[in-house]
Amino acid sequence: MSTPRTHTPARQAAAAAIDAPGTDEAEWRAARLADHLPRLVLPAGAVVVVAAHPDDEVLGFGGAIATLLAAGGPVHTVCLTDGEASHGPATPSARARLAARRRGELAAALGELGALPAPVHAALPDSALDEHEDEARAVIGELLDATGAALCVAPWENDLHSDHEAAGRAARGAGRDTATPVWSYPVWMWHWARPHDRRVPWHRASVLPLAQAALDRKEAALARFTSQLEPRGRGMPPVLPPQELAHHTRTFETVLH
Repeated sequence: MSTPRTHTPARQAAAAAIDAPGTDEAEWRAARLADHLPRLVLPAGAVVVVAAHPDDEVLGFGGAIATLLAAGGPVHTVCLTDGEASHGPATPSARARLAARRRGELAAALGELGALPAPVHAALPDSALDEHEDEARAVIGELLDATGAALCVAPWENDLHSDHEAAGRAARGAGRDTATPVWSYPVWMWHWARPHDRRVPWHRASVLPLAQAALDRKEAALARFTSQLEPRGRGMPPVLPPQELAHHTRTFETVLH
């Protein structure tokens, strides 16, 4: 995950929503989404999971990845940026070090989920992915073609983070190019939305229940992202404080399709 740029009024509004105090997980638990939303069945065949930043794929779909791998299904991942902007303004050398660190964290995290091929790293600019959507779409499309994917899973294109939204749009475009179905996973939505929020297309939402073994693997994977779990500097909280992690360690995952 990374924090969004705020160069435009739309981005400023999105950043304000993300920076504001979020919806407590207790409110989501009280909504009993797993009881009220339909359940989806994971498909047979190869699955390509797209992330805007290292950790998005684990936050939004890590339990499902572990479930697919345990069943012997092939899973491939593509990370569009290296997340080098997650700690805010920094020198080029500091960003390069953070990018390298986050690549290492991602490799370790994916290893916790199961036996996965090495991720495809597109190395597009963090916090400027919307300026490189065509490149992202091409990278995703190439992987969908190469793997003969039965499904592509990507960040939700209305997540209020410009990179997540660009990744979602790029995946939708690549899905159309290759006739591949696309599911979307929300990341920041759990922070700024609330149960029954009209900004969320609940009619498209379904849940994927997680066995305890898959949830354990997901939690172990999330623990690998130490750059996002530690304070970013003096007086700067982590990108992923405990209240955010709580949204992503439920006994189910939610996708929009």
